[in-house]
This record gives sequence, structure tokens and C-alpha cells, in this order.
Amino acid sequence: MAVEKEVRVKQKSRLRENVEAILVAVLLALFIRTFIVQAFKIPSGSMKQTLQIGDHILVSKFVYGVKLPFLQKVIIPVKKPRRGDIIVFKFPVEPEKDFIKRVVGIPGDILEGRNKQIFVNGEPLVEQYAIKTDPHVYPKGMQTRDNFGPITVPENALFVMGDNRDQSFDSRFWGFVDMKVVSGKAFMIYWSWDKDSFGVRWGRIGQILK
Repeated sequence: MAVEKEVRVKQKSRLRENVEAILVAVLLALFIRTFIVQAFKIPSGSMKQTLQIGDHILVSKFVYGVKLPFLQKVIIPVKKPRRGDIIVFKFPVEPEKDFIKRVVGIPGDILEGRNKQIFVNGEPLVEQYAIKTDPHVYPKGMQTRDNFGPITVPENALFVMGDNRDQSFDSRFWGFVDMKVVSGKAFMIYWSWDKDSFGVRWGRIGQILK
């Protein structure tokens, strides 16, 4: 009887250790996902050629400051988004969706689009990452894809655009991004799957995003 009791005690001890280990692992994963880094998958081609459909990226959650979960309030500021940063944010029109775009305008910037060329504070923006696949130019007043502005980016807001300029639903159409809904800055591709060829894009894995 004593031996059976000792066995039961040992089994309970192992079970408790396993449960505690699982709980610690879950809490650690939640902490990392909330405050350190989060993984996202690219579902569309709006950021081509920088990001391809099927790219899996890592996003730094703390680079713009530590936020309180759910409240989206920065408690430890670090730095603010800069032009050229690739950011993930809650889509203003449908907050349950995550969008990824590039920052083109920061607070106080005056932006204007003239025949697909972006001007920031009166100067043409040099964009080696941007691609334009449609030779057609929509005139001002018809739609805002190719011609818009001038507009001024308000305080605590960002103007964002996709690198695939002719195939991106971005700030040109729905307006500014409030900084409080910015989740973080994308910094690396950790996995890439091409569903058309049913293969891994090995050359993209580990790429640092610029």
C-alpha cells in the first residue's frame, strides 16, 4: 500500500510539473506575441515586389513603444514611425483586419500625387521600392489613385501606401492611419510559400525588410 501511495504521489507530482510547464510556455508565448514580436502572413499583392503573397513576416511590437493590451495606450515610448517604415496596423474601416503598408507621410507632411509621382513637402519622393504596372493615368477628380492632394497629415496620424502602387487599397482611398492602431514594424521574412508552384521560396527566407 505504501508503495502504491508513493507511486500516486509521484504521478501527481509529474502531472503538476507538466501542467506548470505548459502554463509557463503559454504565458511566455502570449507575452512575446503581445509585447515583443508577432508573425503575420501576406494575403495580397499590394506590397509587391517587396512582399509576395505567401510571405510570412515578423513584426516588432515594441519598436514604437510598449502598449497596454486592448487599450492601445503607449506606456513606454521608444520612437515614432518614419517615412519608409513598413508597418502593420488595424484597418480603420474594418478594425478586425490587419493591413500592411509603407509609411509615406508623417505628421505635418504635405502630400500630393501628380500623375503617379508622390511629392512630400513639395519635393518628389524617391521610391526605389515602388512599382507601377498600369500605364493608364486617372485624372484628378476621377479617382485618387494617380492624382490627389495636396493634403496635410494630421497630428498622431500616418499616410500609408502599398509598394504595388496601381494595385493597393491605401490612404489615397480611405484616409489616414491613427498611430494608436499601429501594431508594429515589419522587419524580416521568416518563411515564404508559393501556392502557384507549390514550393518554398528559399531565397526569400531570412530577408531583412527595407
